[in-house]
Amino acid sequence: MQKSSIHPFSATIMAWYTDHQRELPWRQTKDPYAIWLSEIILQQTRVAQGLPYYERLLTAFPTVRDLAEAPEASLLRLWQGLGYYSRARNLQKAAQLVMRDFNGSFPQTYDDIITLPGVGPYTAAAIASFAFDEAKAVVDGNVFRVLSRVFGVETDIASSAARGVFTELAQSLIPTEDPAGFNQAIMEFGALQCTPSPDCSICPLRISCAAFKEKRVNELPIKSKKTKVKEIEMNYLIIEQNGLLLVRERVGNSIWKGLWEFYLMEDQADWLPYSRKALKSPPVHLLSHRKIKCEAWHVQVPDNFALAIPEGYRWMSPSEFESKGKPVLLLNLITDNLDCPILQDISPTYL
Repeated sequence: MQKSSIHPFSATIMAWYTDHQRELPWRQTKDPYAIWLSEIILQQTRVAQGLPYYERLLTAFPTVRDLAEAPEASLLRLWQGLGYYSRARNLQKAAQLVMRDFNGSFPQTYDDIITLPGVGPYTAAAIASFAFDEAKAVVDGNVFRVLSRVFGVETDIASSAARGVFTELAQSLIPTEDPAGFNQAIMEFGALQCTPSPDCSICPLRISCAAFKEKRVNELPIKSKKTKVKEIEMNYLIIEQNGLLLVRERVGNSIWKGLWEFYLMEDQADWLPYSRKALKSPPVHLLSHRKIKCEAWHVQVPDNFALAIPEGYRWMSPSEFESKGKPVLLLNLITDNLDCPILQDISPTYL
């Protein structure tokens, strides 16, 4: 009987995965479209938050053609609350490219998959291995952490060299007979066992783990570079007249392009009457590179007052505004102020 060539590390985490894996719908399919959709959602989103979005989007757009032909506004409405809206736009661009350049069939190799908008090395490797059993190792934050600790890799994961170093190591460990199983196992191991604050007492790798033996679990992986966080002050005026709201659709290069909001004053609100009580505001909103402090004010304009409408804004009924995609910051603001009559018809759906 020929001895298996699988590395002991790989065999250990794959055995662990058999006993500990979470039952997730995208793990029950080989459909590359469904796997791709899940991977894009999970790029910046926890599994628990992403799961209902995955099910909702797959129901609304069951095929790549459905997604390619959908109105962008419909996609953004279903995506609202997930943040990082460029993911949704790239998702649709990629679907349109599949229809145009691949005759509607999802590309089947890593080299073709990585040409799609919004798809990087990790996502391409995940799709290629999960859907087509191509032996391409995935490397994400969880994988960085596991490999750095177990093998004592001291390469700064924020450095330009990191991806190459960790990809080469992961590629040397992936078994060609089951690349999908290995990739799923190492990611799940990092998500559930080798977490930022792990319980090493129950880890099946603790005997061979360099970080555990050297008491450096809390030091690895090394990450020296930190993203500078920009602080932003936002003041929303919920302007109401004749039962309508003054709102606009974001345009330009904004991260919220295509989403709708109330009248906004950003970093220029010294004249606002802070001696008077504002509406309740959501907690400070944190993005990966921005810290947003938000205040909201309900402004009731007399019905017979001729109000000049600022460029880009329009009057809209609460029910129509409810149907539009909105940033999660605005959804939180609405949720926190449902005692305001004009907001009661605007459901904070998908939070």
